Formats: sequence, structure tokens, C-alpha cells
Amino acid sequence: MGNIQCCVLPSPRGGPMAKNEPYDRTGLANETFELPHISDREDLSNHKGTLFLHRSLSNPGNNGTFPGRRTFSTGSEIRKKNGVGGNLTRKFSSCSTIFLDDSTVSQPNLKSTIKCVALAIYYHIRNRDRDVRSLDIFDEKAHPLTHDPVPDYYNRVDPEHRHIYKFIKTLFHAAQLTAECAIITLVYLERLLTYAEIDAHPGNWKRILLGAILLSSKVWDDQAVWNVDYCQILKDITVEDMNELERAFLELLQFNINVPSSVYAKYYFDLRSLADANDLVFPLEPLSKERARKLEALSSVCDDLMRDMIQPSLYRSKSADALLPRRKSMAILS
Repeated sequence: MGNIQCCVLPSPRGGPMAKNEPYDRTGLANETFELPHISDREDLSNHKGTLFLHRSLSNPGNNGTFPGRRTFSTGSEIRKKNGVGGNLTRKFSSCSTIFLDDSTVSQPNLKSTIKCVALAIYYHIRNRDRDVRSLDIFDEKAHPLTHDPVPDYYNRVDPEHRHIYKFIKTLFHAAQLTAECAIITLVYLERLLTYAEIDAHPGNWKRILLGAILLSSKVWDDQAVWNVDYCQILKDITVEDMNELERAFLELLQFNINVPSSVYAKYYFDLRSLADANDLVFPLEPLSKERARKLEALSSVCDDLMRDMIQPSLYRSKSADALLPRRKSMAILS
């Protein structure tokens, strides 16, 4: 794989980066490169919570309203549309009917997951710090995604939730990515914001999100998407720009692309909590016989695996009578 210098960058130096600091891949001549052990790296699972959940709780100007409500329906809007107040339109399970959604931690629902990830990125942009820190490699003015001229106010107008959702949905449907890649995308995005000490703002969120999607599709998906495939989706971007974006993203992550199962599960359940807090509706359907059979088959497979793993350590003793053949009754001759 070559020498160490081509694979690892040192830890970030000094304090926070200056605003719109240009990205420099060249190191100092006398700078030494050391390969850290994977156990010495920062374990994001030890954090008390995800960054997007913290951003959503510190929301100064939302006033409890759902962002982008012209596109997505909330539970309160559905109740008003049906002319019913309170919780009467909510679906509850009973003895005869069980309502379940098709989103699980192992197989999340694609549309619902993309909505939640877009909402998390929306809160990152909306509740960013006042002193915005960024890098030139992610600046949309310096590296535009289209040939259309970028307006001068591009970095001052916050995008709506529906704009972020449309951007993610276009890439995921064109590249045929799974819902798990959306969760890994959010993990890499927050890891980049932490390692590089930058903020997501209206002028860089598209390129940051594009780099996270590009990396997650190659790491998580079995059939990885090539960089040239994204150039066919975003027709105005070049392969060289995609390669430079991917290289910069990896180096800023310090090549820490490992996502433990605990981190993945934490992000999934925090996204569900974010959806509940913002009244995002997950489609519920009655439990059908076919799905009940699938759930029963999955549970039986798990039971068999657990039964094979847990063997009894103490065996019951058996009587010697069970080992001897039974004697037939003796006939009495008179």
C-alpha cells in the first residue's frame, strides 16, 4: 500500500481554522508522520449524544414549527385536515390489529431515513455558531457544482428542509443507495465537523454532504459507486474535482472510517427521537399474515442460534434402570 506518508495525516494543529481557510495538502519538510493505533483514535461512541440532537435542542428561532412544512405533513396538520382534534387519529394496537412501521435498525425505511437525515443537517446549518469556520475545498463559490452562476448571497440564506431532502433524495435514487448509507453519511458528516473544526453553513453544506455520501457509498455498500457515476448525476462537475473532494474528506477524517455497531444504533435511535420531536409521520400499516410469518421465521432463527450458543454446563444424572432392558413378567405354570 506504499509508505505511511501517503496514508496518514497528523492531528489538527493549533486552534480552530480561520474562516474560509484554503485547503493545503502539502506538509512541512521537517514534519514527522506517525501511524496511530486504531485503539488510540477518538471513540465517538463515548460521547453523551449525537451532534445533531444537541443542535436541535438549542433551537433559538424555530418556535416549535416544523421546517419545510409545504412539502411534508405533520401529525397536527393531518388531524386538522381530517377535522379531528387531539389524538383521535393516532393508530393504536389492539388485540385484533397490530400497527407496525417497516423501519428497523437493521433495515430502515429509505424515505423516512432520508427525511430524518435532512432534518439533522438542517439543524446543523440553522443553529451553527456565529463565527463560521470553513475550508476552501467545501466552498460552493470556489468549487461550484453547476455551471450556473452562484449568487453573492449564497452563504447567507439558510436552505429549507425540503431543499436538503431533495438533494439527498436525488443522489440516493440515482445511485441506488440504501437507507443504511444515509445513516453512515450523517456519521461521517458529524465526524468531519468535529475533526476539521468547521461548521456547516449555506455556502458549504452541499459539498460536505456530497463528500460524505461518496465515502459512505464506497465503505458501506457492497456495489460501490464510482466517482464518474456521480459526475453523470451532477453533470457539471468533473472527475478531478470529485477525486480531490474525496481525498480531502478522507485526510480530514484522518482515515477514520470505521463505524461500530453501537455508533450506528445510537444514530438510528437518535434520528427516530428527532422525528418524534418534530412530529414527523412514519407510515404505519396493520400487521399482515405474510409479515407475521417473516417475523416468526426471523425469531425462530435467532432462537436456534441462541440455543446452539448456550449449551447447558450441568447435565442431569440418569438412573441405571433406564439403561437396562425391561424384564417381562414371568409366567406361573401350575
